[in-house]
Amino acid sequence: MQIGSRRAILNPASGTGDHADYVTRLLEARGFAVDRTEDAGDALRLGREAGERGVSELAVCGGDGTVNEVLRGLAAADSLADTTVGVVPCGTANILAENLGIEDVRHGAEMADSGDVREVDVGVADGEPFAVSCIAGFPADASLAASGDLKEQYGTFAFVITGAQEAVDFEGIEIELDATVADGTETWHGEATCVLVGNARKFIEAGGQANMEDGYFDVAVVEHMPTGSLVAEAIGHRLLGQETDGVTHLRASELTVSGPEPITFSRDGELATHESLRLRCRPQTLSLRVGPDYDPEPDP
Repeated sequence: MQIGSRRAILNPASGTGDHADYVTRLLEARGFAVDRTEDAGDALRLGREAGERGVSELAVCGGDGTVNEVLRGLAAADSLADTTVGVVPCGTANILAENLGIEDVRHGAEMADSGDVREVDVGVADGEPFAVSCIAGFPADASLAASGDLKEQYGTFAFVITGAQEAVDFEGIEIELDATVADGTETWHGEATCVLVGNARKFIEAGGQANMEDGYFDVAVVEHMPTGSLVAEAIGHRLLGQETDGVTHLRASELTVSGPEPITFSRDGELATHESLRLRCRPQTLSLRVGPDYDPEPDP
């Protein structure tokens, strides 16, 4: 069944929760019919319905978690490759929008209407899509928990400091990692503080945007270390640098992370526990509206 070709899914509770009417006016003026979420799971349901009904342009108004739910809904309708998605950043965490060169709510509405379209990679973990990252370790949701002040002061490293502060008693995770890289396979086994798999996000010194169009994840495995050392390294902006001892960097198109005990993963903020998790990169699967400052090949 075909419905209006332009729709928007708005999470009125995301972020500060005071944007709903303003965003609705911005998008309706650009021809989007706006559906608001009311309960948990609504964004996933509305995304699935949009895919089933042949929506060609879908604006998502919320943070990274809301975007993830909508992408899961589109994937459930087997429409991930058929719908052009625009991101209007209204959440606490808007990493994807930032990496797409989208500045704020008004700019997001404008780009959802007329921004350039890029075909970008999508990560898949246990059959579920993610756009930004999949993280295991100290704790798995620390990447989305950093305060605004920390983010302003330390940028992409804020999540490291937050995680370390919240994980004083964290004992690490025993993992075995098998990865498919450009020239074959690589493995890693041992006790880790965290495993960081970035699609839109790059976990190296300077951090920021990863190449979302190269068919590879940017992977960092951080060996287990005392949390006091972790905080010091994070503040010194050295923890995830390419030359840092105890950090292994990979560019992988596919990897499996497993361990003797169940491991909690955060997929764009969505938590799930697995004894073994396979992640694969689906190259240039999703059409996204981007801002004029979007860089498909950010500096290493």
